[in-house]
Amino acid sequence: MEMNILKNEKEELELETDSLTIAEILRVYLNKDSDVTFAAWKREHPTKKTTLLVKTKGKTAKKAIDDAVSAITKDLDRVEADFKKLK
Repeated sequence: MEMNILKNEKEELELETDSLTIAEILRVYLNKDSDVTFAAWKREHPTKKTTLLVKTKGKTAKKAIDDAVSAITKDLDRVEADFKKLK
């Protein structure tokens, strides 16, 4: 999976990805963060890449994305551990 940074400012980050699934998961977790004022993705056409826009207040947009990825990883580890207990 490839991600390209289109805009990188302190409180605003825009990135392009070929994975709509990753963009949606990040959007959900970013919107749980009280320092994130806006997180949404768009795709102009199904043949085009998805663009994710993140705006923050109080922390950098990069830090907000890092925090979201950490939360996603933690939740996935918990799901994996619960699944292994079923065996």
